[in-house]
Amino acid sequence: MKITNKVIIVLISGGLDSATVAGLANSSDAIIVGLSFDYGQRHKKELEAATKIAHHFRFKEFKTIKLDLSLWGGSSLTDSNKEIPMGGINPNIIPNTYVPGRNTIFISIALSYAEAINADFIGLGVNALDYSGYPDCRPDYIEQFQKLANLSNKRGRENQPIRLWTPLLNLNKEEIIDLAFNNNVPIKDTWSCYVGGAEPCQRCDSCRIRIKAYKSWLSKNKNI
Repeated sequence: MKITNKVIIVLISGGLDSATVAGLANSSDAIIVGLSFDYGQRHKKELEAATKIAHHFRFKEFKTIKLDLSLWGGSSLTDSNKEIPMGGINPNIIPNTYVPGRNTIFISIALSYAEAINADFIGLGVNALDYSGYPDCRPDYIEQFQKLANLSNKRGRENQPIRLWTPLLNLNKEEIIDLAFNNNVPIKDTWSCYVGGAEPCQRCDSCRIRIKAYKSWLSKNKNI
């Protein structure tokens, strides 16, 4: 998709994936509008990271929407009574870090925002290969949501659909790290840890994936 000089709303969580999408959009000379969500998550470290990324890439606008998914919980990221998994990923089980309906809600809000400001794209850091099999990070989900987006608003009905841009969808974490380095992403300012705290826990699934991928990337790029 050609996004040069187009307005793109990037859903920026503060993590490595969404920051890399912002980096790719910036390298493509897109006009970036950042959108974050304070959704009742366990900690605010990722929101602090999102703000740093927005400043780094000089987003045209940056908004944080407050909504509270912790009112009904259903995830260890929104319910402090549930334990964050620390035992590693089981590819056959969707972990309790999955937040019910999160991406559906976020993308729906982004579509409304995009239509209001006449944005052409919504940039998403969803990634099917290296995460935990979340149902709303899979290619079939994105494909079907695009069909819904084409039908659900004025622009879509007038054959000017807002496109979901998912450049990381089929990449693993090592490949994403490579893209981050090549697109001026401030990796040190991103936050992936599920737990929060002063420093990443290095034990949760998200930390494990990131550490493993970075070590693998580093071993192949020792001379950089």
